[in-house]
Amino acid sequence: MFAALLTAAASLCATAAWASEAELKIPNLGSVSFLGIDGHSLLLFGLIVCLGGMAFGLVQYVQIRNLPVHKAMREISELIYETCKTYLITQGKFLAILWAFIAVIIVVYFRFLLHFSTGQVVTIVVFSIVGILGSYAVAWFGIRINTFANSRTAFASLGGKPYPTMEIPLKAGMSIGMLLISVELVLMLFILLF
Repeated sequence: MFAALLTAAASLCATAAWASEAELKIPNLGSVSFLGIDGHSLLLFGLIVCLGGMAFGLVQYVQIRNLPVHKAMREISELIYETCKTYLITQGKFLAILWAFIAVIIVVYFRFLLHFSTGQVVTIVVFSIVGILGSYAVAWFGIRINTFANSRTAFASLGGKPYPTMEIPLKAGMSIGMLLISVELVLMLFILLF
């Protein structure tokens, strides 16, 4: 009991660390090696792997798009997609307005409170846009492939074979997941390497 009280009291006395991601110093990637490969080359190989992941996601997309589908199901699928597209465009406008407010806060915080250089602030603002656009593009891709997958799954279920039917949404999920993680990792590796 006494140990628990002492631990609780000690946690209340902890001091805050004054650090942020903006102050991280990227180490010299060429100074370390893993199995004889320097860090920079290893991360470049990782970039190639990520591009392979993006290709995998796009191949799955094409395979799902080319599956057989009933005309009526395709029309409903396209109607749903158009509705979602309208929603995404509206969300995009909202995100642009929200980003404008956040960009002002970013500039004030990093330029005037932390006294970062103009180049550093511009880099932060540009990569905030890149991050938002990457997520927005993957969301758009996800809606597109899911509307394809829904109509193709419904049509495939008419055949009465559960495994081929189940495979369609599984492929759609893998496609979205691979594209999402690959896009985010490409952005991260690009920042680290260049």
